[in-house]
Amino acid sequence: MRPRRLFAIAFKETLQIWRDPRSLAIALLMPFMQMLLLGYGVSLDIRHVPLCVHDEARTQTSRELVERFVSSGWFSAVHTLDSERDVREAIDRGQCSGAVTIPVDFTRTLTTTGVAPVQTVFDATDTNTTNIATGYAQGVVAQITTAFAARWASDHGLRTSTVGTVDLESRVWYNEGLDSRNFIIPGVVAVILALVGAQLTSLTIAREWERGTMEQLISTPVTPLEVLVGKLMPYFAVGFVDAVFCLVGAVFWFHVPFRGSLLTLATTTALFTLVVLGIGYLVSVRIRSQLGASQVALLLTMLPTTMLSGYTFAIEQMPAPVRTVTYIVYARYYVAILRAVFLKGSTLAELAAPLAALTLYAFVIGWFSVRAFRKHLD
Repeated sequence: MRPRRLFAIAFKETLQIWRDPRSLAIALLMPFMQMLLLGYGVSLDIRHVPLCVHDEARTQTSRELVERFVSSGWFSAVHTLDSERDVREAIDRGQCSGAVTIPVDFTRTLTTTGVAPVQTVFDATDTNTTNIATGYAQGVVAQITTAFAARWASDHGLRTSTVGTVDLESRVWYNEGLDSRNFIIPGVVAVILALVGAQLTSLTIAREWERGTMEQLISTPVTPLEVLVGKLMPYFAVGFVDAVFCLVGAVFWFHVPFRGSLLTLATTTALFTLVVLGIGYLVSVRIRSQLGASQVALLLTMLPTTMLSGYTFAIEQMPAPVRTVTYIVYARYYVAILRAVFLKGSTLAELAAPLAALTLYAFVIGWFSVRAFRKHLD
């Protein structure tokens, strides 16, 4: 490669980006909008689930039970209902996602036997929310059951037995607050880089065909490798700027803990950027229409990155055939790297496997891209 020819192509492509408002919009506005929308819009945490209360007992003990639900922060009592029919109608109308029913003899049964039934009902049309809310409700009931049992034993002059009990001490590493934002935001960075990088470079060669400048490019002495490197250089700089913006936003705006090395993060991000830029360039070489190339690039980046990279769905929970397919999804390795660097502080040595996969991907995509470009008009 000759530096003079290389930088001439890079300068020409930089002018194309500057003069094309669509490319500028993709490069500058899309990362900002996606970071805000995905960062705030995607969350696995559930807070203040609207809860209807059917309290037939209407005693201090039953009110204490309801207060425990509300004070947990997981539920908010939005309606107090008078009958089971009202509970069904409120859930059907979407006024609440669940209901807790306290029977009329709740307090009397609790004070005499120490055990009293309480019913919770949830709308299971949203199974994810229902499963999490049911677990929250069980946790609240377990806490108040312990308090009621100790109170009942004290009122009856009994000593609570500790024989045969197990004291569970649980600890959580890397994401101590179990905040889903710390799990999701690093994956958002991968989604943005994959989408923006491939979208930008998918227009490079297709633009030459549509504007009739391919003949001029072919007539020059540049080699296919020089065309590849020269055209990707400006987009690599733009993609790296977008990556820095997203990563800074993740740390300082969304307060995702960063425990790793900046060198590790920069190295892996540069490698992933090369992969997505190469995919977009390869699509642009094969498809001579900017619209068609853009759509194919969207298909090759958005769907695999969001569905098969582990960004939204745990790969371990996928069926075996789907798990096998995820090994060819390049974003899978970068998402794993981002979470390991941010939350675990992993080093390059500890990330050898995903780094090797990304490196292999970059070489394969680069080789196919160079082979795909031909200096003829057929």
